[in-house]
Amino acid sequence: MPQPRRIYLLDPKHLSPETIAVAFAKTSRSPNSFDEIAAELSDEKSADFHEKWVVGYGHSSVAEHAVLHVAVENISRLAVESLESNRLASYTEKSSRYQVWSKELFHIPQEFNGHSLENEYIKLCEMLFEHYQAALEKVISYLTNQTQPLDGESERAYQQRLKSTAADSCRYYLPASALANVGMTINARAMEHAITKMLSNPLSEVRATGGEVKSVAQEIVPTLVKYADENVYLEHFENHYSDLKFINYQSGQTDWFTCVDCDSEGENGILAALLYRYTKREFAECQAQMRNLADSERERLAADLLGRLGEHDIPLRELEYAGITFDILMDQGAYYEFKRHRMMTQTPQVLSTENGFTIPKLLSDAGEGDVFRQDMQMADDLYRRLSPVFPQAASYIVPNAFNRRVLVKMNLRSALHFIHLRSAPNAHFAIRRVALRIGEEICFRYPLFKTYFRHKTDETIQTIETGFFEKIS
Repeated sequence: MPQPRRIYLLDPKHLSPETIAVAFAKTSRSPNSFDEIAAELSDEKSADFHEKWVVGYGHSSVAEHAVLHVAVENISRLAVESLESNRLASYTEKSSRYQVWSKELFHIPQEFNGHSLENEYIKLCEMLFEHYQAALEKVISYLTNQTQPLDGESERAYQQRLKSTAADSCRYYLPASALANVGMTINARAMEHAITKMLSNPLSEVRATGGEVKSVAQEIVPTLVKYADENVYLEHFENHYSDLKFINYQSGQTDWFTCVDCDSEGENGILAALLYRYTKREFAECQAQMRNLADSERERLAADLLGRLGEHDIPLRELEYAGITFDILMDQGAYYEFKRHRMMTQTPQVLSTENGFTIPKLLSDAGEGDVFRQDMQMADDLYRRLSPVFPQAASYIVPNAFNRRVLVKMNLRSALHFIHLRSAPNAHFAIRRVALRIGEEICFRYPLFKTYFRHKTDETIQTIETGFFEKIS
């Protein structure tokens, strides 16, 4: 007689993550149920299993069943970038849109200890935070005189709206040294790689954070991360490529956004993959059929693939069979949100002051434009004096206002999610500008899908630039 279906949790309150991982791993060779397997295990037996099979024989996928929830507090936003560079993890962090930083919440890098510029760095950080708080008060006061409560809006909601609106512009003051809290959920396999990357990072703060994360993780998964260590392969690039120079190189690029590559057969590739999924033909046959199909039929298939999507539906994976690559210049505040889209491939350049800074229009409207401009010029001056001595740690002084270049490759499935999420009215105006530009380019390169990649507002890039920025670069 067939056995009844059973679906149940292995309770992490009673079983360690390493034991749960072993219980799942053993099902490949044991006829017993998961709970029966788990009942025969101890922490010691689980550790021995992982030592033999995961470490000794390289069956690393077993470690994916061990999940950790790690709270990381008071690390710089520069260090957060390293922590959040792992694709297979989930993060929630302190938001610069909804919280206010107090003046002491910044990191002082160990690299600067005893150097003649250390005091200048501390004083400039303190000044940036003081001016950030002063700007918040002035912008909120300005908005109070310019903005009325919405119909039915409570006083509390009205004040929160003013505060959030002000923070969206005042956050441009915040340097990369600003401290943040991050909650991370990650499996032990990804955690081992994350620790390795942190221990190989050129910044002393990140290496120290990596060591502490490893120590905490070993309390829960003592075997699965204990061999995580600095990696000479990663260190080679950090140590030898950070000051790479190209002799007599001059960039001819002037636009903030460039499409550097795209799949010319992307539309047909996606639709051919859709046919491939539901037929028994070879992919080459499906491609040939797409090339010979009437435009009306291709439009019908595109409408089936994308036009039937509900608001919360996730599109079929076949949309991933077309990719597009962009070189984008955006302010650090926007990049800090952009980096959270980890299903893309992102290659950011080192945070610097080389690409100029943005001035939010609201700061100027509230009478803070001149102070802000002077502060950014001071940050630029100090960065240029720090960077020859500390090429990586100099980034700590760079505020969110400065522009940063990132190379990004995304498939159309990821792009669709990004555009719909980040072009929404509640998204920050800087990331909306990026989302609209990506949407424009995809509509141009893949006109068959343009109906579905358009944003759902009347905004344009020009209205965002004139409405929210006094200066962009």
